[in-house]
Amino acid sequence: MLHIDHISLVQFKNYNQSTFNFPERITGICGKNGIGKTNLLDAIYYCCFTKSYFTRGDTLNVLTGTSGFRLEATLSLKKQVKNILCILRETGKKEFSVNGEAYDKFSEHIGKFPCVMIAPDDVHIITGGSEERRRFLDALLSQLDHDYLLQLITYNKVLQQRNSLLKSFAETRRINNSLLEVLNEQLCLPGNEIFAKRKLFFEAFIPMVKSFYQRISGEEYHVDIAYESQLNNASFDLLIHQMSDKDLLTQRTNGGIHKDDLEISLDGNAFKAIASQGQRKSLLFALKLAEFEILKTTKKFPPLLLLDDMFEKLDEFRMQNLLQWVCTENEGQLFITDTHCERLQGYLNKLAVKYQLIVL
Repeated sequence: MLHIDHISLVQFKNYNQSTFNFPERITGICGKNGIGKTNLLDAIYYCCFTKSYFTRGDTLNVLTGTSGFRLEATLSLKKQVKNILCILRETGKKEFSVNGEAYDKFSEHIGKFPCVMIAPDDVHIITGGSEERRRFLDALLSQLDHDYLLQLITYNKVLQQRNSLLKSFAETRRINNSLLEVLNEQLCLPGNEIFAKRKLFFEAFIPMVKSFYQRISGEEYHVDIAYESQLNNASFDLLIHQMSDKDLLTQRTNGGIHKDDLEISLDGNAFKAIASQGQRKSLLFALKLAEFEILKTTKKFPPLLLLDDMFEKLDEFRMQNLLQWVCTENEGQLFITDTHCERLQGYLNKLAVKYQLIVL
């Protein structure tokens, strides 16, 4: 079982210096908007991923008017105590260690302490562009499979090099085909591995998402999800050569797994075009709970589950179905935030579960 027992935040976001203990499996966090509920969840997420869920630059996580931050957390995993320490120095250098042993590469930490976050803006996974769904997919598969993460890092690095080379061709008006072929080969190798892993993953993941959607929504509408990839119709090597003229014209790589997407439909129509807010939220939770279930099955223990402002835009029926699963059928540690303490207490009391309430 994975359980976070304690966390200390120094100069992290809106926290100057605060310490929290989590003795119960379920922790409710309530308070007004802007007081730091989401930031506390993000600190927990940071300790699991070596980065924020909401911001890409580390300097954006530093308390205004200060330099650097420090996060320290104590976790229990399979009866072993793990002390996680993250320090962002004034120089911008970041240090990350577990039980005093520092990482050479932060990627080595990913997947060791699995965590699933659900936040209001995550609805962009449903309504946004394909890059949002790929980001969700990559974060999940990187926790499941360290080799996938390494292949993805390699692919993105080569992709950036190839795009830079294509731009240089346009600037110099000279094409170096031999160098382009080298990068083509270097791109195809990790690309084929990633495609194979994604395709195999979706065979188990998609049915699970559909099952969770029906359970949360209680609807009879038919939701369908399909993995869309250019590699479904052509080998990567063939695709690269088919796109060569277009690549030279647009100065970027137009074919590859960086164009993959999930096609989601509701009764045969594009889901994001016709779905209600409740249906979108139901699908979001279905995706995230399927992520949770896949991680639990693979890791042999449940990941941490962080639910931020989950009560917004969900009706009473969907909320009861969701809470029934996350609070009573899920055995992992759970954190829930809400702006209304009475509402949060009311739901948890109705389920008759033990919980801790933090009022900020």
